[in-house]
Amino acid sequence: MAERAGGAAAGAANGAPAAAEPAPAGAAPPRPRRRGASIRLRILAAALAVVTVALALGGVAVVWTLERMLVASAGEHLADELAALADGVDAGTIQTAALVERDDDVLVALRSTTGVVVNAEAAAALPAPVGQAPALVDLDGERHIVVAEQVEIPQVGPGTIVVARSAQGIDDAVRSATALLAIAVPLTVVLVGTVVWIVVGRALAPVDRIRSQVDGIDATALDRRVPTTGRDDEVDRLAATMNRMLARVEAGTRARQRFVSDASHELRSPLATMRQFAELSRDHPGTTPPGELAEVVLDEGERMHGIVEGLLLLARLDEHGGVVRHRVDLDDLAHGELERLRGLGRPGDGRAVRAAQVDGDARLLSRAVRNLVDNALRHARGQVALGTVVRDGRAMLWVDDDGAGIAPAERERVFERFVRLDESRARDEGGSGLGLAIVREVARAHGGDAWADASPLGGARMVLELPAARA
Repeated sequence: MAERAGGAAAGAANGAPAAAEPAPAGAAPPRPRRRGASIRLRILAAALAVVTVALALGGVAVVWTLERMLVASAGEHLADELAALADGVDAGTIQTAALVERDDDVLVALRSTTGVVVNAEAAAALPAPVGQAPALVDLDGERHIVVAEQVEIPQVGPGTIVVARSAQGIDDAVRSATALLAIAVPLTVVLVGTVVWIVVGRALAPVDRIRSQVDGIDATALDRRVPTTGRDDEVDRLAATMNRMLARVEAGTRARQRFVSDASHELRSPLATMRQFAELSRDHPGTTPPGELAEVVLDEGERMHGIVEGLLLLARLDEHGGVVRHRVDLDDLAHGELERLRGLGRPGDGRAVRAAQVDGDARLLSRAVRNLVDNALRHARGQVALGTVVRDGRAMLWVDDDGAGIAPAERERVFERFVRLDESRARDEGGSGLGLAIVREVARAHGGDAWADASPLGGARMVLELPAARA
């Protein structure tokens, strides 16, 4: 208990996330996560807000413009009437009595230095607007449009004629327009909201269908796919993307299953061999000398060690980890392998080795080159050749042998894990089936690749291609 408490405290002190622990008695249960508003509701709310603001501003602008236009039109007519009256007064053709006896809805006030002559008592309160533009004034609680002009009154002298007309008709028209807009704007908002709700719902229905279909796919149904419409719209491209993702997940899952199956089989074989010899030595001590049993255990243990080490390296490469980049000379790695070949009594040809530098992990690249050379040694009849070159920004290292070669249909498969084209010979000579797979994964971890081709020596050529180091 003390160790566990100390370990938990140490983990908390180091910043590591602590494991989930049961809540103490009496503690409040965690609150359920609130579900956010759906995209449909958010789009509807945004559309309604924009439409409402736009229609409200538009309605205000329409009413204001309508009132201005009506006032301007009435002012123009009133100005024409004012001009006719002013011309008549100036010419003496219109008498004051005629102004008094007017019985229409126009109020006229003729002002002079001696007084005011009007055709109605209300006209006495008409102000004379400043300037030539018509003015809106309140007269006895009612708005009037007023215009004025300077005239010369016969036998009196200079004066001012003021003409006004009630704006009641304009006010009634503005109120009617406002009432219509007050009814039309909410109806339009409701109509737009309904249309947006239906259109967005239909647009998102395929997305929800894709979600429900993908949600129903588990590890036992990875071969299922989302149906596409072929219209190549956004939803169709989403479905195609989901299908490609499902294909990758299926391929990865199948590869892991095959990998686990092959790994268990590979590890089971040396274990079974050691157990068989141990049981034989126990049951029949005289038939199996201790030295032979020890040799078998050592050989099979070395084989298991190679398999486990290869699996761990592939696992690190699968996690895109463990790559420390430095300047590495591929030609130095090639010359090192040529020296090793000479030490093994298997001379190699290095005449094609040229200077080639890359940025990468020297340990991993050395392992990849050694795997290529070991693969060539297992299949060569007598000749092994290495070469390096830099071409078009790519550095390449290749290993040739004069063996039986690889059929074109099998040149990709040899880089799969635990694949042996010659099963019995590969097992007898210590091959684990991981060497070329490690070569390809190391190459891809460095941004390159590996492939097989035909060798000029008559066998196979294994090529390791990497991005060349920048000067």
